[in-house]
Amino acid sequence: MNNQVKDNTKSFDHYRRMIGLIGGPLLAILVFLTPISGINMAAHKLLAIMVFVSCWWITEPIPIPVTSLIGPTLAVVTGVVNVNDAFSSFANPMIFLFIGGFIMAAAMMKHGLDKRFAYWLLSRRWVGSNPKRILIVIGIAACLCSGWISNTATAAMMLPICVGLLELIKEMFAANGRDIDLNNYKYATGLMLMTVYSCSIGGVLTPIGTPPNTIMLSFLHDMAKVNISFFEWMTWGFIAMALYFVLAYIVISRFFPADVKEIEGAKEYISAKHAELGKWTKAQKNTLFCFMLAVTLWVLPGVLSIALGNDHPITQTYNQLIPESIASMLGALLLFIIPTNIRKHEVTLNWEEAKEGIEWGTLILFGGGLALGSMMYKVGLSKWFGDAIVGFLGGTPTLFELILIFSLLALFLSELTSHTAATNMIGPLAITTAMTAGINPIPVAVAIALASSLGFVLPVSTPPNAIFYSSGKIPITKMIKTGIFIDIIGILCITIPLVMFFVTWILGI
Repeated sequence: MNNQVKDNTKSFDHYRRMIGLIGGPLLAILVFLTPISGINMAAHKLLAIMVFVSCWWITEPIPIPVTSLIGPTLAVVTGVVNVNDAFSSFANPMIFLFIGGFIMAAAMMKHGLDKRFAYWLLSRRWVGSNPKRILIVIGIAACLCSGWISNTATAAMMLPICVGLLELIKEMFAANGRDIDLNNYKYATGLMLMTVYSCSIGGVLTPIGTPPNTIMLSFLHDMAKVNISFFEWMTWGFIAMALYFVLAYIVISRFFPADVKEIEGAKEYISAKHAELGKWTKAQKNTLFCFMLAVTLWVLPGVLSIALGNDHPITQTYNQLIPESIASMLGALLLFIIPTNIRKHEVTLNWEEAKEGIEWGTLILFGGGLALGSMMYKVGLSKWFGDAIVGFLGGTPTLFELILIFSLLALFLSELTSHTAATNMIGPLAITTAMTAGINPIPVAVAIALASSLGFVLPVSTPPNAIFYSSGKIPITKMIKTGIFIDIIGILCITIPLVMFFVTWILGI
């Protein structure tokens, strides 16, 4: 049955890509040939290009990062903007915030710091062999890791840990004369879903946790001239992460309960795995130092702002000299300098190891989306969209209406395509619409970023979903049912209320 589902999925993907391959250019031509009032020629051309790019982002006839390069390239060829304006966004400081984060994540994975943290949590005495506590702690480990390193890297790291635990469960039952199929064993499905969903939930914690967060911060900076600090993001990111996590645990524990009170041998298995990691190495200590330095530099502006105020000379000087991107790069660059063995000229991380950990496709997709957003602002397309949406909503939309509409749209698109691509499509429209309506765009931007991380329904929705689904241990029907349930409750009962009340309260609006 599982093979049949996979065959149907491949067939669907094939037709989706073929339709997009042909339909994208045709739609773009149709848009360009259709007379549109109130729009200049440059904006009309860019609208056609955006339709083309968006269609290919959703249907994926070619890799999504490659599609992201088509937008700025066509914008130059068709005379929408010059080459400097088209590609300047690829040097956006937020790109380097992510590069630094990727390099530090590469060092963590190279030297096993991520596994050391995960097994340390799982080996706590209060966890023991209790299946409910194991479910909670393995989710917490995935959450906290994905708040600082890539969701994809976290999923890749957590998958073998989950599979090892599941094999242990199967052996335990076999020893007691019971043969189980892990693909149809409820607790096994729940453990896998709790872990994979936590990989996405943890991403909302920090600006570097997942690309949508950084994308929306970049759009706010470029289009609304608003800066949100690392510390400010974490004030609502932590609350959102905690609430999403509790929701996921309640739903999954109800849908996939454990039928035993204790998983025999789980405590010993986890303790053995933790012991295999041995003592802390110099490389691990160096990596932890560089990471903690970056975290301190990221959080310090918020502390200074609370203690001294935003207008204090020390606060302003610090923000000017060490913005988030520079803090990230300082932590990353030290990895190439701090030695592990001076005599052998060995350092904590070399370039060959670092470049394998940098998600170049994500950076290109990020840059391409920022480029389109910047061009929309420059040629007046975003204003045209904002006026059209505000007019459609009756001329006086409320903050609640904008948050509801754009967060639902972001969630829907994130289920169909990359959440990074979805954010790139929705972000500029939402921010411009809010500004046109005279509404502070920050809550709307935050809602989009949070909603984009709730892609729990399909394997294609997020890389963690795809990684765990490929293991063959998550039935597609279970993922869809559970994902829809968490998505609906999450966005209506957590995302929208959180942004409406907590974020607006923090911002004083």
